[in-house]
Amino acid sequence: MLSETDAAELLSFLTSTAHPQVKGQTTEYLLGLSGNRDGICFLRSRPDLLAALFALTRDPSLAVVKDCYFIFINLSADETLHKVLVEDVNVLPVLFQTLLDPENPFSDQICSILSNLSRHRKTCRTVFQVLQEELGLGGLVEIFCNEGFNPKATLHYLGPLLANLSQLPEARSLLLDTDRCVIQRLLPFTKYQSSHIRRGGVIGTLRNCCFNHAQHDWLLGDSVDILPFLLLPLAGPEELTDEENDGLPVDLQYLPDDKKREEDPDIRKMLLETLLLLTATKSGRLMLKSKNVYPIMREFHRWERDVHVRAACEKLIQVLIGDEPERGMENLMEVEIPSDVEEKLKEAADKEMEELEREKEREEEISQEEEKNHTQEEER
Repeated sequence: MLSETDAAELLSFLTSTAHPQVKGQTTEYLLGLSGNRDGICFLRSRPDLLAALFALTRDPSLAVVKDCYFIFINLSADETLHKVLVEDVNVLPVLFQTLLDPENPFSDQICSILSNLSRHRKTCRTVFQVLQEELGLGGLVEIFCNEGFNPKATLHYLGPLLANLSQLPEARSLLLDTDRCVIQRLLPFTKYQSSHIRRGGVIGTLRNCCFNHAQHDWLLGDSVDILPFLLLPLAGPEELTDEENDGLPVDLQYLPDDKKREEDPDIRKMLLETLLLLTATKSGRLMLKSKNVYPIMREFHRWERDVHVRAACEKLIQVLIGDEPERGMENLMEVEIPSDVEEKLKEAADKEMEELEREKEREEEISQEEEKNHTQEEER
């Protein structure tokens, strides 16, 4: 651990008037320090150093600025630094103001920092409050949907930022405002092939929004028509009967032979979880059944190899082919579960997760063994 004298010396090198070479060497050293546990502990105890580093994100030297942003990416990935960064260093207003600059070359790094800082609910709420003061959630969606906003940055990490913000009921209320076209603008990014980060962020946002069960009818209705955007990434090239095709949404009928499914298993799982949330209400279940979702899920289940994704698919299929809940239980999100039953359900879920992990490990061992045998045969 650095001494007080060492820290004071480092601080003297982190000023706008310091020699550029010395300043660059100092930020490079601190970048290395931010990548290990001891270094993070030290920096957490020195908000004065962090404030000086943050001030250097406006330094004339791009190398120094780059080092500083990557330091804050590393630090913001650690939840124990969030309070210091948000309250002591007060990074949020400047980050959002800088994000509005359409020519800033470090906007992607800013998006990563904001995404990290919004992962946990407490700081997420602070991020949301400052966002509303600086540009508003609508403004953030506007920037996200305008791919040409900043030619020097992709801004893909605004996707995870939106997903994190949608943890908050107040953010979901804005995203689901029926008088504005907000959530509708995000839907096309469910099939955005250039970045799984952007694609996954949008799907995570849609999943969180589906916790607002009062909006399910609106989401599934003509105003939003969310269902095809959730189903299409899960649909494959398998041939369905004419009767099955005719019951599907138009975008899913008679898909081509080269139709590919979503390649990322985590995103596939989120899509299934979103569909399952939509079945929590009676009207949602009836809509998914009437739109012939089951044949798509049947073929998907046959194709899927990831045990966790397959388990999520099985839960959805059970709802699609099962009987309707008894009277008074139609809205599964409003059903009160006794604490003892809830505890048993949690234990069962934990046990299921352990079994799935063991199954996944067994499949990986079999796959590795088959690959090893294949290699040995080729060597012969």
